[in-house]
Amino acid sequence: MALAGWLATVAGTAPAQVAHPDRWPAAKSPGLVDPATEAKVTALMRTMSLEEKIGQMIQADIGSIKPEDLRRYPLGSILAGGSSPPLGSPDRSPAAAWVATSRAFNAVAMEKRAGHNAIPLMFGVDAVHGDNNVVGATLFPHNSALGAMHDPALIRQIGAATAAETAAAGIDWAFGPTLAVPQDDRWGRTYEGYSEDPALVASYAGAMIEGLQGTPGQWGIQRGHVAASAKHFLGDGGTKGGVDQGDTQVDEATLIRIHSAGYPGAIKAGTMTVMASFSSWNGAKMHGNRSLLTDVLKGRMGFDGFVVGDWNGHGQVPGCTNVTCPQTFNAGLDMAMAPDSWKGMFDSTLAAAKAGTIPMTRIDDAVRRILRVKMKLGLFDPARPYEAKPGEIGAPAHRAVAREAVAKSLVLLKNNGVLPVKASANILVAGDAADQIARQAGGWTLSWQGDGNTNADFPGATSIYAGIAAAAKAGGGTATLSPDGSFTTKPDVAIVVFGEQPYAEMRGDIRTLEFEAGDKQALALLRKLKAAGVPTVSVFLSGRPLWVNPELNQSDAFVAAWFPGSEGEGVADVLVGGKRDFTGRLSFSWPKTASQFTLNKGAPGYDPLFPLGYGLSYAKGGMVPSLSEEAGVDASLANTSLFFARGKVPAPFALSLDPSVTATPVDSATAQEGAVRLTWKGAGTAKITGPAMMLERETNADLNLQISYRIDTPATAPAFLSLGDGRLNVTEATDRSPGWHVLRVPLKCFRDHGAAMAAVTTPFAITADAPLSVSIADVRLATDPAGAVCPK
Repeated sequence: MALAGWLATVAGTAPAQVAHPDRWPAAKSPGLVDPATEAKVTALMRTMSLEEKIGQMIQADIGSIKPEDLRRYPLGSILAGGSSPPLGSPDRSPAAAWVATSRAFNAVAMEKRAGHNAIPLMFGVDAVHGDNNVVGATLFPHNSALGAMHDPALIRQIGAATAAETAAAGIDWAFGPTLAVPQDDRWGRTYEGYSEDPALVASYAGAMIEGLQGTPGQWGIQRGHVAASAKHFLGDGGTKGGVDQGDTQVDEATLIRIHSAGYPGAIKAGTMTVMASFSSWNGAKMHGNRSLLTDVLKGRMGFDGFVVGDWNGHGQVPGCTNVTCPQTFNAGLDMAMAPDSWKGMFDSTLAAAKAGTIPMTRIDDAVRRILRVKMKLGLFDPARPYEAKPGEIGAPAHRAVAREAVAKSLVLLKNNGVLPVKASANILVAGDAADQIARQAGGWTLSWQGDGNTNADFPGATSIYAGIAAAAKAGGGTATLSPDGSFTTKPDVAIVVFGEQPYAEMRGDIRTLEFEAGDKQALALLRKLKAAGVPTVSVFLSGRPLWVNPELNQSDAFVAAWFPGSEGEGVADVLVGGKRDFTGRLSFSWPKTASQFTLNKGAPGYDPLFPLGYGLSYAKGGMVPSLSEEAGVDASLANTSLFFARGKVPAPFALSLDPSVTATPVDSATAQEGAVRLTWKGAGTAKITGPAMMLERETNADLNLQISYRIDTPATAPAFLSLGDGRLNVTEATDRSPGWHVLRVPLKCFRDHGAAMAAVTTPFAITADAPLSVSIADVRLATDPAGAVCPK
């Protein structure tokens, strides 16, 4: 054994290169390679210039490229990132704007002009729980919920409905399914995984691929199918500390047994693409790991489609940047996702090809794989019967499938006889998420992180409250919405809907599994109802299991509803009337303490509150005794993005004022004393400080510092907003008209003005002179790009 291998073994991990390719599961792509298709690809490639070949290997985001750019740069693919709007339209747009965008780009790609081969583009989106970029689309439960169904047949139906709506929006490629096997629930993408159990993930992989693409004999965009992308290869669910884009430090046998479980089934089902992971395996970035991308995936696993990168993932390979990385192509990547770096990536890759740094055999292999998929998907056939097809987006049949999935994914954790609720009852529906479709939809919904949405953005959808109200009305009862739990007539029962805020990768990473650490709003509501003697049912919205012992203790019944999507009636179908029973079973182990981050069945010391597979029902009940309310971890560790809310600065942050600045509680637009008025009597600074935060990833991902404010007394001298050492003059950027406003400043603006984003201890500061009085209601990191400004 080589010295490096011996040292890695001693350290408890394997080398970052595959040592035993023969131990990986064998598979083979069906139907992608056939003589007729290969002959067509060969004939086309003979006529293609080197520039056209390189173009096929580069993918750009619609936020950074215009259709006319394709005349100079013949790219092979475009994508719409989570917060990238269609051309000339707002981010939250119905299908027509997306169809127009797709057609605009393809019109240029398919132009007949001298020296140009008309090759159709592939248009990719993160359709991860329905066609979730499109206003009016059916939104299915997120994958952590779908795992609780234990129903591959329904997964196949979900894939088919997602594909039909995606194709109807003019899009032909869904970046899914995620086949991660999450092993640390602190990971912000846990909800994108079906289960901690590799066997369950494996049972879903092929079914979802077949739902999206159809079976090999039925492939084609003309049939309402789209290309799937099994992701993220490999090990993204096992990163140390649950850190997104981190390092999975396991030996090769563990990588095979746990993290590769879904890929053989996906390949056997014919997945046309596989997306490489941001993550590393024992220190080696996946985008540069030839032994996995080429030797295992394309060799041992027999994958004949193409490998696409993740958002500038190639730039993380040692020796690479976002605009140059021949290493990633030599490792086996076929198409680089270069959203905003596509132009530099095209030029540098072309230069590397001319210099022989990337061999022509590798370039031709990549291009062949891409063209093969385009032909099999039917993109060279101009017919698009599903494109703009009336009634396809949000179709009743699709919503029925989603509603069924919601009902089947609910897991009953506790029931002291209060469920099912009689449909004839007087029901109080409480909680801040009860009538908020955005809260039940979660991340990757109309925006990347799922923030900035209102009920008006979800035509055709139903909130959980609306579903309960409809069920009560049909049964002769009543349902009254009261988010704060207040009432005049004592209800027969209260259903309280609460849980995590929407989030996606990076901002979803947490440091403790304690729910609402340090800010127990939901718990206070439950205690108030219990003190009033109202039987209470908790409906908990989350992307992962969290430590909720205090909330469980205050609830007569407790339902894990995950992020159920757009069809809130599915919750009422099971809770109200008793006509339908609970069938959901946990696909993730539920923690007994907030420090059980890596709670996975079969691991040493496995001691959950509720084990994998747990779930009560009306037919088979069970009591839950009073639970310990010792979290076992410092609550302040949880907060890394919320700096001011509900009238206070949450831990571990603190407000610091110079003597010339005073702070007075005032009402916000939504709550009594939900804001603070800062008043300057002279020159000084008001700032929020805390432990050092690493915000480099958030800066590169275009997150904003978002402030909800009201100018009470305008400044007559410049006022400065700071994050770290980056200081911006915001005097002209603020709205001085009466009422509350929102200011969004991209983090990169602070970086460009001197902030060291690797260690930010002051995430918010205002420096000014009298007169100035400004009320602040909310300060946080957010992703909604609408109206973001970068003051000078």
